[in-house]
Amino acid sequence: MKVYLDSNLLVARSLIQHVHHARAIELFVEIVSKRWTPIISTHGLAEIYAILTSAPYKARMTCAEAWQLIETNILPRMEIEPLGKDDYSEVIKECASQGHIGGRIYDAIHIHAARKAECARIYTFNVQHFRQIAPDLLDRIMAP
Repeated sequence: MKVYLDSNLLVARSLIQHVHHARAIELFVEIVSKRWTPIISTHGLAEIYAILTSAPYKARMTCAEAWQLIETNILPRMEIEPLGKDDYSEVIKECASQGHIGGRIYDAIHIHAARKAECARIYTFNVQHFRQIAPDLLDRIMAP
């Protein structure tokens, strides 16, 4: 089974001091034990790097540390759903037609990637926002 992971799950898994660290670890144990296929998008990779290098924690990661973590712990363990020009155009058009403003575009990008990858579940800590973007996927969008 393919499961889409929002970047906030991978950040929580990577930072011990993150409030959702334990829940993220539990989800990854379940993914491995059930042999699910974890999916993230190319956009999600960029978000992970941005958050890891700017998170407001005492010991913020350096750029090199963030890259090392992505290279070692994320890239080898995840399938990456590539997004191109047509994908971004489609998401922006849909957000415009539905009246979604601001940062909701980023949630919509994740949902688009999950649809494109045909994921059976979408995990996020932003369940409410994701469900507002994709009410047709209420049963697939969940928190760990």
